[in-house]
Amino acid sequence: MHHWTSLAAAVALLANGAVGQNMLRFACSQLVVDRVDPLVNPGVRYTPHLHQIVGGDSFNLTMEPVQYDLAKRSKCTSCSFVQDKSNYWTAVMFFKHKNGSYHRVPQVGNGGPQGRLINDGGLDVYYIPSGRVTAFKPGFRMLAGNAANTDDSKVARGNICHRCWTSTNDNNFIGGAPCTGDDTVGIPQDPKCKMIRQTIIFPTCWDGKNLDSPDHKSHVAYGQGSGANGGGTCPSSHPVKLPQVMYELMWNVTNFADRNMWPSSGPAFVYSMNLGGSAAHGDYVFGWEGDSLQRAMDNGCNLNRDCPAAGLTSQPPEKYNACKIKQQAPEPVDGWLKAMPMGEMAIKA
Repeated sequence: MHHWTSLAAAVALLANGAVGQNMLRFACSQLVVDRVDPLVNPGVRYTPHLHQIVGGDSFNLTMEPVQYDLAKRSKCTSCSFVQDKSNYWTAVMFFKHKNGSYHRVPQVGNGGPQGRLINDGGLDVYYIPSGRVTAFKPGFRMLAGNAANTDDSKVARGNICHRCWTSTNDNNFIGGAPCTGDDTVGIPQDPKCKMIRQTIIFPTCWDGKNLDSPDHKSHVAYGQGSGANGGGTCPSSHPVKLPQVMYELMWNVTNFADRNMWPSSGPAFVYSMNLGGSAAHGDYVFGWEGDSLQRAMDNGCNLNRDCPAAGLTSQPPEKYNACKIKQQAPEPVDGWLKAMPMGEMAIKA
């Protein structure tokens, strides 16, 4: 087992009380698993593929930018910071059985030097500053990745990657910093993997004008370099430095290790677009209360701890785990399914 470097080393130092780069790192449990996407397919039920959504419970089919105030409309959040009513979502990973049926791969919390973050599904969210950053504005939204991409070479491995985790203990970190070493764009297809860690890193540079763009990408850009380092120098077209948002997911593939279950050809693990890691993507809609995120960045708030200087309060797992909403496109998403939820409503196998 190798030791973490870069970001993980910084987290380890912080957890041990050493001076280092402060960053928010906190758990978000599953709010719902649903075939809706208010960013790419607003107002549509049974969108082309399934997502797992976390964050504020005001998540809806259609959330008009600015007018739809997530922070005011949400009564609870499935994230550990009470003040964060943002919504974060990703595609869902499925295991394909050799008999043609599919099973959704569950997610688990991710541990580390600060101790395990407890999730009921969902993911861990990072906000990593690099120097002085400008927090997102109400109505801000963005997309990382391309849900239709089938070419691994078109993905920057330093921003979207997967890691085979050979331990069932999420506290036994394996490998270096996110999206380094043996990490791959593709989903690992190896029965030795007990968990698969997925990392999605968002752009850190903003044009300073547009809260969104038609492709949900053009108003932001990646800085020089890549990786979980807060982002590099911004281009002149996008001069405003943002906090680096990173999603970290642990897909628990332990129950699918029996090679006798695997298909004779093709991948065993795919995302809900029926595509591989090249199509991995993440959606982000900002919804922090007031200027709490800006104050968190300015005051060096750290990990998932209360931060009085910014008015941040962290709620216990039993509180954020209890924040749920009903599917807005009702269909079965658990157990063995005859097909992945695509097109018409899914049915049980």
